[in-house]
Amino acid sequence: MAETTVPTVGAVEIPEAASPVPDMDVAELDRAVADVAARSSAWLQMTIRDKITLLQQTWRDTAATVEDWAAAAGPPKGFEPGSADVGEDLATGPLMLVRHLRKLEETLEDLDAHGEVRLPAAPTTRADGQVVVPVFPAGVLDRALTPGHRAWVWMQPHVTPETVRAGRLYTEGGEPGVCFVLGAGNIPSIGPSDCLTKLFNEGQVCVLKMNPVNAHMGPILERALVPLIREGVLRIVYGGVESGKHLSHHPDVDSVHMTASDKTHDAVVFGTGEDGRARIEAGERLLKKPVSSELGNITPIIVVPGVWSSSDIEYQAKYLTSMMTNNAGFNCGAGRMIVTHPRWKQRGELLDAIRACLREAPQRHAYYPGARDRWELFVSAHPEAETYGSDAPGEVPWTFIPDLDPAVSGDIMFTVEAFNGIFGEVAIDAPTDVPAWLDRAVAWCNETLWGTLVASVMAHPRSLRRPEVDAAVDRAVAGLRYGSIAVNAWAAVSYGLGTTTWGAFPGHPDTDIQSGRGLVHNTFMLEDPQKSVIRAPWKLGSKPPMSYDHQTMPSIARRLIALEAEQDWSQLPGLVLDGMRA
Repeated sequence: MAETTVPTVGAVEIPEAASPVPDMDVAELDRAVADVAARSSAWLQMTIRDKITLLQQTWRDTAATVEDWAAAAGPPKGFEPGSADVGEDLATGPLMLVRHLRKLEETLEDLDAHGEVRLPAAPTTRADGQVVVPVFPAGVLDRALTPGHRAWVWMQPHVTPETVRAGRLYTEGGEPGVCFVLGAGNIPSIGPSDCLTKLFNEGQVCVLKMNPVNAHMGPILERALVPLIREGVLRIVYGGVESGKHLSHHPDVDSVHMTASDKTHDAVVFGTGEDGRARIEAGERLLKKPVSSELGNITPIIVVPGVWSSSDIEYQAKYLTSMMTNNAGFNCGAGRMIVTHPRWKQRGELLDAIRACLREAPQRHAYYPGARDRWELFVSAHPEAETYGSDAPGEVPWTFIPDLDPAVSGDIMFTVEAFNGIFGEVAIDAPTDVPAWLDRAVAWCNETLWGTLVASVMAHPRSLRRPEVDAAVDRAVAGLRYGSIAVNAWAAVSYGLGTTTWGAFPGHPDTDIQSGRGLVHNTFMLEDPQKSVIRAPWKLGSKPPMSYDHQTMPSIARRLIALEAEQDWSQLPGLVLDGMRA
């Protein structure tokens, strides 16, 4: 194993990937900054109607890249363009980008026509005084495609129904600025979506640096986003660590946004080596400009005890497994820690069903740099780890570590993000009373697990019909300190909805940044959000969304792109059929 520093908390430092696209030299990087800086004031002054036209052109161009995306995304991950696996990339790539662009367009249409952002429904106030804003479903299409799904943005405690504000950039104006965006290496749509938030929510023009891991997708993104590039408000550049350092400290860059790891954040903000560590301890930033970020998480999935049928066990085991295996486990919101009650009578059934799923799930190519080394760190700490698939040199098997001890708060599984095909299970002891157990499980997640990005709570509808359990789940949602929380869904769905927020729970200082600071997406442009909450049905069809064995996802993704982009309702019958054939 290569020598790797094991962090106390956060991510393991990831080695830099070799890029298939040549790095740009300093002169090219400077020219990109100069190009967008020259348009920063004009961008703020552009009419809403002209921005709507740009969005329309951009979602059309993005939808037109679907086949290019399908052909380019798969091979580095080890699957062929025509395989069912390509649906994963179409769903998290062009589909999510088109949806983000369309939802921004709808918000700007409201601002243009009415001078304000019109929400799906009026804000309400919870019994505890916190204001919540309904953000999903946001239209007929949402209701048709995702029946039973609802989502809200919970506002910061100081917000009242009378002070809920949205679209402030367009009602009060803003200051011109240049944002340097460090793109994520795992999902190619993340960087562009981050830029859309900076451009349309905050009014900043952008330079996006592709991560070397997925730099091969840059030329496709340049075609998808050509209206914004032609307008001079976006440039896509290529390079590694030194390019990122140069652009972060560039005098004409006003702010930085990144989707990365906490180690990347600390290197950018405080510097590296002993000097960087000393600055963190002293709280003295090397980079003084504003930095926003999304930096990963150890995602808990709290399983509320109940009476489940054999089909419930089978379905939810596949869903939990798919939350981890999606994208080979290289997701910041991947399912990492299943939280159970040790005396739940069906705990053993669920864990055995998960093991069966891991045996069935095809092994994925561990394409992200350092994956094997990170895996060896975890299995050396936990030699009892269960592995499924080949562990030959260079490969990473699915790895499950159940029965973790919740009292060992410093366990690597609780404090270090694996960013790999590894997940665990912990049983939190408590009285058999479900509400009391759930309160304790929430407290344990908040206090022990590293990160605050996303969390899920899985509760059977029969359990929720008991008033005391329903109240406990509501209390859990309120108490979990995470940026997105989903009941009966993978909380990463918050990334795809667009109308929800995406980012860490607020309040992390620079010196303990954890999952980051600031929020993106939020297409209703709400001011002062705290977190997003999603509620979904217990089951959706015969297989969970994004199931590891889904056979019709490429067709479903293509149909959904046509629906989102062109409102092509003729796609609905095919969607239903694809769902039945999954």
